[in-house]
Amino acid sequence: RMLLSFAQPRLLPRLPSPATATATTARPRAPRRALSSAAKTAAAGRLRAVVSERAVEGMAPAAAGQEGRPLRVGLVCGGPSAERGISLNSARSVLDHIQGEDLLVSCYYIDCGMNAFAISPAQLYSNTPSDFDFKLESLAQEFSTLSEFAEHLAANVDIVFPVIHGKFGEDGGIQELLEKANVPFVGTPSNECLRAFDKHNASLELDAQGFLTVPNFLVEKDKLATSELEEWFRSINLNKENGKVIVKPTRAGSSIGVVVAYGANEAAEKAEGIFSEGIDNKVIIEVFLEGGCEFTAIVLDVGTANNSEPIVLLPTEVELQSSISSDIQEDTIFNYRRKYLPTQQVAYHTPPRFPAEVIDCIRKGVSLLFRHFGLRDFARIDGWFLPSPATSLPSSENGVKFGNTEYGAVLFTDINLISGMEQTSFLFQQASKVGFSHSRILRTIVQHACSRFPSLVTSNNAWTALSRKMQSAKQALIIPNGTCKQKAFVIFGGDTSERQVSLMSGTNVWLNLQGFDDLDVTPCLLAPSNGYSSHNEDFSESSRDVWTLPYSLVLRHTTEEVHAACFEAIEPERVEITSRLRNQVMKELERALSKQDWFAGFDITDEQPIKYSLQQWIDYVKEAKAVVFIAVHGGIGEDGTIQSLLESAGVPYTGPGPIASRTCMDKVATSLAVDHLASYGIHTIPKDVRAREELLKSSLVDIWNDLKAKLQTETVCVKPARDGCSTGVARLRCPEDLEVYANALRGTLPRLPANCLSKAHGVIEMPVPPPESLIFEPFIETDEIIISNKSWNDSTRHLVWKGENEWLEVTVGVVGKRGEMHSLNPSITVKESGDILSLEEKFQGGTGINLTPPPATIMSEDALQKCKSCIEMTANTLGLEGFSRIDAFVNVHSGEVLLIEVNTVPGMTPSTVLIHQALTEEPPIYPHKFFRTLLDLAFARAG
Repeated sequence: RMLLSFAQPRLLPRLPSPATATATTARPRAPRRALSSAAKTAAAGRLRAVVSERAVEGMAPAAAGQEGRPLRVGLVCGGPSAERGISLNSARSVLDHIQGEDLLVSCYYIDCGMNAFAISPAQLYSNTPSDFDFKLESLAQEFSTLSEFAEHLAANVDIVFPVIHGKFGEDGGIQELLEKANVPFVGTPSNECLRAFDKHNASLELDAQGFLTVPNFLVEKDKLATSELEEWFRSINLNKENGKVIVKPTRAGSSIGVVVAYGANEAAEKAEGIFSEGIDNKVIIEVFLEGGCEFTAIVLDVGTANNSEPIVLLPTEVELQSSISSDIQEDTIFNYRRKYLPTQQVAYHTPPRFPAEVIDCIRKGVSLLFRHFGLRDFARIDGWFLPSPATSLPSSENGVKFGNTEYGAVLFTDINLISGMEQTSFLFQQASKVGFSHSRILRTIVQHACSRFPSLVTSNNAWTALSRKMQSAKQALIIPNGTCKQKAFVIFGGDTSERQVSLMSGTNVWLNLQGFDDLDVTPCLLAPSNGYSSHNEDFSESSRDVWTLPYSLVLRHTTEEVHAACFEAIEPERVEITSRLRNQVMKELERALSKQDWFAGFDITDEQPIKYSLQQWIDYVKEAKAVVFIAVHGGIGEDGTIQSLLESAGVPYTGPGPIASRTCMDKVATSLAVDHLASYGIHTIPKDVRAREELLKSSLVDIWNDLKAKLQTETVCVKPARDGCSTGVARLRCPEDLEVYANALRGTLPRLPANCLSKAHGVIEMPVPPPESLIFEPFIETDEIIISNKSWNDSTRHLVWKGENEWLEVTVGVVGKRGEMHSLNPSITVKESGDILSLEEKFQGGTGINLTPPPATIMSEDALQKCKSCIEMTANTLGLEGFSRIDAFVNVHSGEVLLIEVNTVPGMTPSTVLIHQALTEEPPIYPHKFFRTLLDLAFARAG
């Protein structure tokens, strides 16, 4: 029966946080000018409003005289370099893991033009730099100068945590600004940053200090002399025609601009390319270390006051596998894409699979470098292990250089002053191997930084006292009552084309739920079945494995890597080596940190992954009286299979039940289920379903003509009948486009290359294996929304929308109990290019701007409310519960909707649209609370 819900009570808990502004149209910014005293007072009030927004409940400054008070941390991100997107991701991760009732975080941003802003914590969850910048005008308070910004920090925070990668963050820029204003900060002082950040200068200093170095040649902009470069090739016995080298900026991180070149001429061309892109005006050309293994090591300063005592964590070996692509040159380096986006061409091994003597040499060398360069608090140092003898290196004469070992040469190449801090970064991978959670390692770094500044002794002591008091109170609540922590399992992975997004979603959910003291959360990998089949007819409980994972094994980029790491982690030899090294590092850390009264100990235990069959895992979950958070996208995670198994066992879980899941997985069944709601303003799109075999065997011209006639359309949208996340979704304009698509299915291609169809488009990811059936629909023409570029006399970017068509595409989260679903604010995503959102645009913070809710200039409040009512009616009619995401076209005048599809296990990555929508609730709901709400709904259903 149809359940209507036009005015259901709010089901989401209200946080005691001030509301966050969510305007999405940029306001023109007036030219900067001197402010009157009244204007300054008003501006200060607005600034306090932005800065004082709390990201967690109960976070209020301690009253005067109260024992202890929160430590005030200023988180500064952004910057002018190409790494600012990574900076935003790092800052979001730091915010997620250090915030608490004992630590108050204020957020700040430096834009490309070196303008400083106070921003709300909510804005950090923008999915892309362009999205962030567009909303900056209406969501932030600008400082007139960097000096005014520094003065504000001096008055309003105890310590600054800079999370700016590259220029201004690691070259000493932000540090010098803070030093002049006497503002304490985390990390290395400005002069030392400047000295270590320049790769060429650092290499010269390394050589002077007796370290093995990689032969290199410096090229400065407008000073490139090819003859000198050729002479350098000859001097190191490298063929000037095809000798293999690495070309990279001297002052950039995140592997930005790093390329391989062959011969002097190509090296010169690649260097000019870096100059022309404006990445840097100095380039270093290095010998490519053929046969070498790259490593990276995090170093933690555990000394007292200004007495540095670096301890190097377990280094990580970066294993690269060459692609079958003909572009092999790009497949032999650890580039930007391999660092930050899912790829099966890189795997990490912590500790490295090197001889023990080599690992000791790496750790000793990193410690020496940390001391020599005067680094502070933490850093990351990269290098290479060259198994062959190092006699071929000019810097290895007489074998007296540091780095020569019995097994080969150890060379250090890059010093990273502010290591990446995304959720799966090396900092957290290595820290978790030696007993630190994300929160504990970040807080240890902050605490150590505080201890270096005499002016912070009182603040640090007060924070430590408050932290201990709160921890004691939490323990007192749990232990005397005899209550155990509620167990929860987060399951992710699988073998569909959506498995990497599933890993990102599951990792994000698990990490956010870690912060609740009354929960014991276990991450779990649904391993791939034999042959990577995602079809239900091949499914049996005994054919699928589930691994319960230790903390450190989750922090990977791909499900394949997590799966391989599980087997590696239980190999007896690896277990022995890892355990020995882990114990060695932990003893070093404990010996040093136990002297600090603020050290709270380690909080991650050394465990091994455990493999279960799916049925055994369900039995285990049932015995533990646990709840399951399902984060498996597509396949058995979304077609009702896992839901049926859990329901049969009486295990509570998140999201809709088996029937609703099965219906929504089938896009045709979804349309049929709501087809009778047209009179309420809910419409469906005509569909024509074709078997894959039909496309491969029949006349494509005949099929094309038949589709045009049946669907009454000139252009067609094709999509898999049972897949989501934009995989396999393409716009076809002619029989030739259909042929390209069919050939991709025939060849089981993982993706359609950009611009292979009749109109320009981006890369289209394809489902692997190919779907059994496909849906063809009329392509719905929507109004294109464009974000204007900044003009020379206007620093703002504006929405440009012609409004010729009435329809726009929206995506909407729904949350609540069955029959009482609540619609969050709809989102419009402005695409950068093409007709279909790519995987990167959707989930990986690649491109695009997200407008939540739709701007009033585009959609009226009445139409918005009508849209939300239609979405709630759709959710209740389909029997949704817990949470889901509904994609639809909306009529901007009437608010009526044209249903596209329903995702019963929507993406839950750090920048996903559901996070944006929860943050626009009144008051904003932050990710950790949002995911807890979903878990509590599962508990409530079980009750």
